[in-house]
Amino acid sequence: MKPLRWGILGAANFAEKHMGPAIHAARGAELVALATSSPEKAAGFQAFAPGIRIHDSYDALLADPAIDAVYIPLPNHMHVEWSLKAMAAGKHVLCEKPMTLAEGEFDQLVAARDAAGVLAAEAYMIVHHPQFIRARELVQGGAIGNLVHVDAAFSFFNDDAGNIRNQPAAGGGGLRDIGVYTFGSARFVSGEEPLAVPYAKLRFDNDVDIFAQVAADFPSFSYAAMVSIRMFPRQEITFHGDKGVLKLSCPYNANVFDAAVLTMTTDGQTATTERWPGVNQYVLQVENFCQSVQTGAAYPCPLEFSRGTQKMIDMVFAAGGRPA
Repeated sequence: MKPLRWGILGAANFAEKHMGPAIHAARGAELVALATSSPEKAAGFQAFAPGIRIHDSYDALLADPAIDAVYIPLPNHMHVEWSLKAMAAGKHVLCEKPMTLAEGEFDQLVAARDAAGVLAAEAYMIVHHPQFIRARELVQGGAIGNLVHVDAAFSFFNDDAGNIRNQPAAGGGGLRDIGVYTFGSARFVSGEEPLAVPYAKLRFDNDVDIFAQVAADFPSFSYAAMVSIRMFPRQEITFHGDKGVLKLSCPYNANVFDAAVLTMTTDGQTATTERWPGVNQYVLQVENFCQSVQTGAAYPCPLEFSRGTQKMIDMVFAAGGRPA
């Protein structure tokens, strides 16, 4: 089976450090092109993919007939526009999260995907990592009994005014940048959707949310989360049942922030620990994407799943008194 030929729209730092090398390393994928007008930025990609073609505009890359799929790491407010343009050009699309800035924007993405007959998805890498696949299997399989409560936390410190995370016009803020993980991971593992968000305390700086404390009600469990881009780095998620507790100590940046470890305690004394050293969730994401395109296999994170996370983000903004 021929490899899927990839192009990247924009020489973002994250694309250079993580997703570019992941596409280059993934089975079934070939990184063939990059769109950037900066030779300096292109050099970083050429260091690990010497044969990569450089296009000086995004439109030129989309017009390249030798490209099957595009990865889009552009600022948040550009995701919908360029995803639609890529699908119109007949390319499969893997776009960074958040793919939209509001739930309703998914309508046009789903319609464009179906009309073009391509695969389009949000680059939500954690659902491809075996720690989350295992957590879902255990929780939904009853290993900790009935799920009663979930709590999650994700924070890091970034007060750089020049960073797009701190720019309101670019769709910045903590909920869109990392709230997608605290919310989507609970949805993925439990298989449930939030019924209501009765409480959300938000703090803003330069009109972007920098702190969120959230309480939500799901059909069978309660949920609490803390998200911040102005606090010391921390990340974890805990699933608490009536017969046990399951915890992921590095759920979101596995093997970057810390090691991927799942710990489950079911009798108050015995703890079961599973570890996944060396697993690269970005490579797994690309391989799953390629496999879905090449074989028709169901993709682990379709647009419909990502829409649910964006809906929850919108609910949190509304509960905090700030429309998305």
